[in-house]
Amino acid sequence: MSTLPSSQPTRLSRNLAEFLTTARLDDLPSAVQHEAKRSLLNYFATALGGCRDSAVEHALKVVSPFAGARQARIIGRKEQLDALNAAFLNAISANVFDFDDTHPGTVIHPSAPVAPALFALAETRRLGGRELLQAFALGVEVECRIGNAVSPGHYARGWHITSTCGVFGSAVAVGKCIGLTSEQMLWALGAASAQAGGLIETLGTMAKSLSVGNAARNGIVAAFAAQSGLTGPEMPLEGPRGFAHVFGTNPDFSRISAGLGEQWEAQRNTYKPYPCGIVLHSVLDACLSLRKDNELPVERIESIVVRGHPLLGQRTNRPDVTTGREAQVSAQHSVAVALLTGAAGLEQYSDAAVRDPAVLALRRKVEVRDDATMTIEAAEVSITLRDGRILKRVVEQARGGEKQPLTDADLEAKLRDLAAFGKSGCDAAALIDAVWSLDSSSDAGQVMRLASAQ
Repeated sequence: MSTLPSSQPTRLSRNLAEFLTTARLDDLPSAVQHEAKRSLLNYFATALGGCRDSAVEHALKVVSPFAGARQARIIGRKEQLDALNAAFLNAISANVFDFDDTHPGTVIHPSAPVAPALFALAETRRLGGRELLQAFALGVEVECRIGNAVSPGHYARGWHITSTCGVFGSAVAVGKCIGLTSEQMLWALGAASAQAGGLIETLGTMAKSLSVGNAARNGIVAAFAAQSGLTGPEMPLEGPRGFAHVFGTNPDFSRISAGLGEQWEAQRNTYKPYPCGIVLHSVLDACLSLRKDNELPVERIESIVVRGHPLLGQRTNRPDVTTGREAQVSAQHSVAVALLTGAAGLEQYSDAAVRDPAVLALRRKVEVRDDATMTIEAAEVSITLRDGRILKRVVEQARGGEKQPLTDADLEAKLRDLAAFGKSGCDAAALIDAVWSLDSSSDAGQVMRLASAQ
């Protein structure tokens, strides 16, 4: 029989479950509540922008014949499905453009697995806004703390951390709303661990979206399975064959338990100004700044070197992308399109932009080099001109990061822009007001009525 390492915590999962079930509404600090609203604004923005993406269309076509009662809405669309499949599709919509929120250090996109599950639940039973905000904050807390514990080895091994850790967030958020006991919450963590999955190899393809959708849907299943009496292991997180040891390398369990209820990971959440991999944001800031300050006709550019932390190269050194989806994780495309257009929005990451002859020509001049001395947040872009001059820009942390966060007004503008892009016809102003006033609402489900197609 296997034995636990001497340093192995033996009550971590149980203690976490007890904390989650005893947490009171009044325990949620006002600053955390406000950040939860910011996260939800960003969630609805990205889901409205992605609601008609081809990945969503394909997924809807697949699940519709198997769907149950029409219980819950699809953001930006007129269709209604059962709660499980609605959560699945809304998670895909929110994450499909990689424009959603990002937790520093783990690169988890916290809202995509958790928010769809909660709003689907809110359409099947009356759920107050304060309850939803608390459950959302707890779900984000759990997924990010588990992510902290297994990072960076988890991501480096090829696991898609938003999906693998997101299922825990969805499970505990729903579990909190349906009133699980501490024993049942422990079982929910076990059921979530049994369904964790998602691979980095799928990035840049539609398949990536499936595991994000599954994280939201499977979390609901985990919570209700636990409520029904489906039991789980005593140590789903810390056990010798539990999630952390199987999915991680030398997990740091203190990062799950330390400061629980006092320090909130939700307050570290960040929001993207660009619809691409977060490691590219400093690169884009540098390119857009160089273009703004200099005249850069393409014919004058000899070569471009992008220097960054090795993770930048591992994830984005992709010179030969052929679709907009692949371009979201391509440094070569990002540099070329930003220098040529002076922008980095959804249009710059479209299939048409990828096929643009000028973009194709310029991205061939881009080289990505690793520099282990640089932080993950930093990037350097050097442009060598044909006359020998070198234009260089270093960005230590991109706009939208912890040191330069998007403002509330920025997030409102992002929602308006993406609502227009998705062509849903929803009233963006009314939706924004509903999210900001969610804590005073007795029916959180009404937000989904505002977010659906009109």
